[in-house]
Amino acid sequence: MGSRQVTAWHGKNITVAGLGVSGISAARALAGLGAVVTVVDNGDGDLHRARAAELGEQGIEVRLGELDGGGRAGEVLPEGTDLVVTSPGWKPDSPLFAAAAAAGVDVVGDVEIAWLLRGPDAAPWLAITGTNGKTTTTQILASILRAAGLKTAAVGNIGTPIIDVVLGEERYDVLAVELSSYQLHWAPSVRPHSAAVLNLAPDHLDWHGSMEAYAADKGRIYEGNTVACVYNAADKATEDLVVEADVEEGCRAIGFTLGAPGPSMFGVVDGILVDRAFVENRQKNAQELAEVADVNPPAPHNIANALAAAALARAFGVEPRAVRDGLRDFRPDAHRVSHVDEVGGVTYVDDSKATNTHAAEASLAAFEPVVWIAGGLAKGATFDELVQKAAKRLRGVVLIGADRALIAEALARHAPEVPVVDLARTDTGAMLAAVREAARLAEPGDTVLLAPACASMDMFANYSKRGDAFADAVRELAAEQA
Repeated sequence: MGSRQVTAWHGKNITVAGLGVSGISAARALAGLGAVVTVVDNGDGDLHRARAAELGEQGIEVRLGELDGGGRAGEVLPEGTDLVVTSPGWKPDSPLFAAAAAAGVDVVGDVEIAWLLRGPDAAPWLAITGTNGKTTTTQILASILRAAGLKTAAVGNIGTPIIDVVLGEERYDVLAVELSSYQLHWAPSVRPHSAAVLNLAPDHLDWHGSMEAYAADKGRIYEGNTVACVYNAADKATEDLVVEADVEEGCRAIGFTLGAPGPSMFGVVDGILVDRAFVENRQKNAQELAEVADVNPPAPHNIANALAAAALARAFGVEPRAVRDGLRDFRPDAHRVSHVDEVGGVTYVDDSKATNTHAAEASLAAFEPVVWIAGGLAKGATFDELVQKAAKRLRGVVLIGADRALIAEALARHAPEVPVVDLARTDTGAMLAAVREAARLAEPGDTVLLAPACASMDMFANYSKRGDAFADAVRELAAEQA
């Protein structure tokens, strides 16, 4: 870190909104650069107080809950604030930000701060966003980059806070950066080397206010790209964002498709992933990269993830062999189309991470016939389109969770012949009951798929706990049938 960056922050009064992981990271980093930091958060529980005490030891003031002078900490702009740094989850219409706007104070996120704190020889960013698949794609990209012998890390909306990586002692050749729509909203200066938008579907609309605003925030990832804007040829909205982006001269639009690719695209030919973008004479030539069998798991949506990651890696100059080796080395996280077991000739698959309809649609498209376990908190989603697309694949459906009636109604409209089991119970044994009902509906050769299309918090702490409950239930079923 050069003296210029340190000088730029020294003595500035900075308010950090949120006492979560990214807020703590920003507060510590900026205080370390000489800024006068105040953290505000409406929470006032034991965890909040413990974190506040730790920051207080570093000279960082923390204001929690209700303030003595009236109002809540997260709604009142501290006097003299020069800049507000927000955590991703804080909505744009939060009272704190309205107060900042009235005072002429800018609001940015931790990703913006990380970008501004980069040194002159900082690692380029290869950035990824999308409604679904961005974590997996970022991890695949990092695996490919490592296979190419490059020092890299998967950061951003994943793993270590990006500020900590930028300011850390480790030096990197390139970073694989996952960015959420929240983070992009608050990151006006970020200019990646290359970037990809994997897909766009309605999500977080309560935060963004509209689908148009959500898409616009996603599209910020393309701003200032220097080599490649990677888009999904099957999702025109992603290509539209490329067209609208203000990029560097010479930056190219690179599409990916599950079919045969045209020039300047990545795609699949006879079970082979191929590159027709970063090759000589792309009008006629294609470069073989890997086999579909090298993708883990080789479900259609994950093949698309692999193609997007390969496109970004190739934009950075990675050789074809590294793409293949990186795909072979990659191991997906739990609860993402994870094979749990085979019991009585039926395969059980955990995709608890499919917390919205778009993710569930991709998961369902990978299997046939399917007994589908679905339900939870719908977050305002509708299910007609999902059920219409999946209807022919369904052997049966088991519904759980608070908003299961919404899925039941869509099934009644668009798949009335499919057997449906509606489980009203929400106790700890509910998942075992769901798995037993699914086993009863399934036939040898079928797949029982947990792809809820809903959030988990009505019954479980998070999607991981829901997936764990499913896996435990499958193991108990296997023991019963042994």
